[in-house]
Amino acid sequence: QVQLVESGGGLVEPGGSLRLSCVVSGITINSYHMAWYRQAPGNERELVARITRGELTNYADSVKGRFTISRDIAKNTVYLQMNSLRPEDTAVYYCNGALNTGYFQWGQGAQVTVSL
Repeated sequence: QVQLVESGGGLVEPGGSLRLSCVVSGITINSYHMAWYRQAPGNERELVARITRGELTNYADSVKGRFTISRDIAKNTVYLQMNSLRPEDTAVYYCNGALNTGYFQWGQGAQVTVSL
């Protein structure tokens, strides 16, 4: 069974940085397309960043140039480095499969709050 455990969220001031981690068990992440998603209160879940099996990356326009997705095969972990955070980045962040990988069971997510 695939398990996704997100961590690294928190409260940060506008302009600050956070790095989220997603430890994956049950699969080897280099065989799958993976992504970070987020859901703000009252909004639908949206794709933030994606990394393919071949390490190609894509980003939502709203985070391009500020966020970076990466992975560590040895640790079977996917990361999301978030810089220049804005209040509108406030959301619960989740990692999961992407493209034709489909979705695994969602983890608990990591709350990110950007506020003074």
